[in-house]
Amino acid sequence: MRLHYRPGTAAMAPHAVLAEIGVPYELALVERGSSAYLAVNPAGLVPTLEDGDLVLTESAAICLHLADRVPEARLLPRIGTRERSDTYRWLMFLTNTVQTAHLRHFYPERYGTQGVKETADAELHGLFDRIDAHLAGREWLVGDERTVADLFLFMLTRWGRFLEPPAWERRNLRAHWLRTAELPGVRRMLDEQELETPQLD
Repeated sequence: MRLHYRPGTAAMAPHAVLAEIGVPYELALVERGSSAYLAVNPAGLVPTLEDGDLVLTESAAICLHLADRVPEARLLPRIGTRERSDTYRWLMFLTNTVQTAHLRHFYPERYGTQGVKETADAELHGLFDRIDAHLAGREWLVGDERTVADLFLFMLTRWGRFLEPPAWERRNLRAHWLRTAELPGVRRMLDEQELETPQLD
């Protein structure tokens, strides 16, 4: 498998999933505007996963694909369980709601009106408060084991370091971020992308 990525982007979660499931993979660093990459993904966005003759885009979709490819890694609960459905719900919430609010925070000029960043920041604070409340008294978003949704949340919490206060200043979210940072696949992803981790207590 080959993952096309740029450090610190939406490739973080699929990269962590790849490392966590323990399959051989290679990384292809994408240069902005690369014509070679546009031949793989005409949209030019990262990440893109090549798995044999399958070319798959969209970070959440890649995470689900990889978890299904190696079910023994247990990054998704069993099919047909309430936990499986709840994992889908959390992953869709993270990618459709939290990630899109992040995009308005980072790229307000794309949305063409004043006050976009401020509105996005207020929304993000509310969303992270909601996630923090859900994590009270629990280690993971769903059930007793980490899932792809936790790896996705790890990525979005890191993106939230630019908020004031940062996303990980919430007690339960901070504990979740630190716990997830200790997973072998997440540690490998951080090392391979050369991403710094803050010294949080």
